[in-house]
Amino acid sequence: MTNTDTGDTPVDAVAVPTLQAPLRRLGVDGPLVGAIGLGCMGMSEMYGPTDDSESARVINAALDAGVTVLDSADMYGAGHNEELVGSAIRHRRDDAFLITKFGIRRDGGRRWNDNSPEYARQACEASLRRLGVDHIDLYFVHRFDGSTPVEDTVAALADLVDAGKVRHIGLSEVSADTLRRAAAVHPVAAVQSEFSLWSRNLVTDGILATARELGIATIAYSPLGRGFLTGTVRDFDVLADNDFRKANPRFTDGNLAANLALLDPVERLADKLEVPTAAVALAWVLAQGDDIIAIPGTKRLRYLAANVEAAALRLDPADVAELTEAFRAEAVAGERYPAAIMPVTR
Repeated sequence: MTNTDTGDTPVDAVAVPTLQAPLRRLGVDGPLVGAIGLGCMGMSEMYGPTDDSESARVINAALDAGVTVLDSADMYGAGHNEELVGSAIRHRRDDAFLITKFGIRRDGGRRWNDNSPEYARQACEASLRRLGVDHIDLYFVHRFDGSTPVEDTVAALADLVDAGKVRHIGLSEVSADTLRRAAAVHPVAAVQSEFSLWSRNLVTDGILATARELGIATIAYSPLGRGFLTGTVRDFDVLADNDFRKANPRFTDGNLAANLALLDPVERLADKLEVPTAAVALAWVLAQGDDIIAIPGTKRLRYLAANVEAAALRLDPADVAELTEAFRAEAVAGERYPAAIMPVTR
């Protein structure tokens, strides 16, 4: 699935600084990891052209910088992403904290969710082969099918932990009730969901509060709002035809224009602090608690460098509170996914 994407900055001209953000713990007894990780999905699909060689350099530069959390899934690129990540870290497996997920199945243009214990075991074996590793550090249920009891799925994952194939388990896009039921079967290290200034259902739905009650960490994907919160996506027409955002309701012509007005307080604070808009948006996520690990995704060294630098920014509590109030998530125009693939929190 290697395509060409030269970008506008020579890859060798970008220096990635060392991650300065303090370490954060995954779960009560889990490992310490960096406050930011690397979302790898876009290296395979969803956000325009890809380049495997540059993606491998980004992954290794992340590890060199202390960004050890690498987030993948078996459905990203229909297995391509796991193969890419596995190949990139083969010579340094112990440097990476490897996350992958199962539960979304794809067959051509068809996709469906499957959390059956049988498929959990099958999917894990397939992921281990593609990644070229003997264990997965954190294995997530990607989406819930609504028919398999979560207790059955988690019991199967517990068996994988006992077998040494998985170190820790997590749940993605899950309700507070399901999270509680899962934790009663086996310790859950983390819950993963979209979380940013413009996506705060983790808070409004009580998921974050439940996770904290149970000692479960939160992994925030799309903490930069799929690029919107960087302030650089201002025109729908600049997106590539195969960019997922072309079909995302928040980026359609009318909604994008409405949402851009919400960026004003973020950009004002960025101007005051003399930092990029993205740094403020990412710092806001990290300021929501030391149990939150953000995984901004990128396939470019220059964006990795910017994210690592942003992780060092500490917002004043007054600025955090003002930003939370000024950027009103309930005013965002458009759902966060197209209706056909909108996650159903079960």
